[in-house]
Amino acid sequence: MLTQLFPKTFKQYSSLPLLGSIADDFSKRLLQQGYQEGSVCNQLRTIIRIDKSLRQCGVKRLEEITRESLHAFLPAKSQDDRLLAGTIRALERFLYEKRLLSSPKDDPPSRTGMLLLLYTAYLKEVRAFADSTISHHRFTTSQFLDHLNYESNPYSLSTLNSVNVEKFVRTSGVKYSRGTLQHIVANVRGFLRFLSTKGIIAHGLDTQIDTSRVYRLEQLPHSLPWDKVCALLSSIDQTTSMGLRDYTMLFLIATYGLRTCEIVTLTLDDIHWREGWIQIPQRKTDSCLALPLTDEAGTVLLKYLKHGRPSLPYRELFLRVRAPAGRLKPAAVTEVFQGCVRRSGIDIKFQGPHCIRHSFAVHLLRQGTSLKVIGDLLGHRSAESTCVYLRLATDDLRDVALPLPQENINQ
Repeated sequence: MLTQLFPKTFKQYSSLPLLGSIADDFSKRLLQQGYQEGSVCNQLRTIIRIDKSLRQCGVKRLEEITRESLHAFLPAKSQDDRLLAGTIRALERFLYEKRLLSSPKDDPPSRTGMLLLLYTAYLKEVRAFADSTISHHRFTTSQFLDHLNYESNPYSLSTLNSVNVEKFVRTSGVKYSRGTLQHIVANVRGFLRFLSTKGIIAHGLDTQIDTSRVYRLEQLPHSLPWDKVCALLSSIDQTTSMGLRDYTMLFLIATYGLRTCEIVTLTLDDIHWREGWIQIPQRKTDSCLALPLTDEAGTVLLKYLKHGRPSLPYRELFLRVRAPAGRLKPAAVTEVFQGCVRRSGIDIKFQGPHCIRHSFAVHLLRQGTSLKVIGDLLGHRSAESTCVYLRLATDDLRDVALPLPQENINQ
């Protein structure tokens, strides 16, 4: 590949002391990930700088390159040198795929890191938590240990009391909402119970922490008027592959009330064209939902598959359009929604696409669809989850309100 990109100067790259042996494979991988040839050439020119910098720092062999040595050359802000930052990230991914990225040998794990590893093993093996739940617990625990200055003061845990914990909760309360703070307190309580089982702190400290009050059904679901949802979809430019992808994702949310995690897990095998139905893998309930493939949805999907989806060896329905090509994460759907709202100029105060799911439920409710059908379409296990949307049908609720009693003026 180097000979095609640089017919006259390819030896300049293949003869690099550290990165020369992988330069050709690196260029091939970039092209496979959807990078344009011009971008690949720019990144190859940049690895000359990276190779020189690594050697100046004492790296003598390819096997000695670590993440830390690569990150040492990252600009403080990626916008300061976008090409260098992008090349280092791409090179790091490539070396990781090839199992050529070593870990530092001299740096022992920190005191905080060791405790987090023990707690992670406990959450996984004893509590059987999911990886996403463990990630939230680790993040809160790391913040809590930083607050206690545990790294430099290991006795901060053995002398821990309710005053220290409440101080952390108050500090967190300034930055987070009551709902988030409730989760933080639950995570701290779990960590304190773990410490008590290890004999590090006394039993019962977790019961001395007060939590914020969050009342059931205190907030209405975020919902938009249906004409606003239609206006948002109409405003999306479908003349580009990215626009087609974005429109199709938001269209499926508005048509079937899908969650963001369901959008990114949809695969080509989930669409049963001949039978006329679509299978929705529901990560939240760990089940699959079969819904009819409407004519309009089939037309939109077919247009996207023909003109918008990149030809890549992935079975996921929606993929990254910009390099590096690959699968989408749920956060990408949120970014798509925010970008479409910003470009449309429509006044939408909500920050996530979940409001379209709520709008879909209310739209069906106002059309006279039964709660049982709405719950089945949304994949609810309990009718109680669907009844929440009754609170949004304010016009219908006015019809069932009882008249105010009139005072008898003759008495």
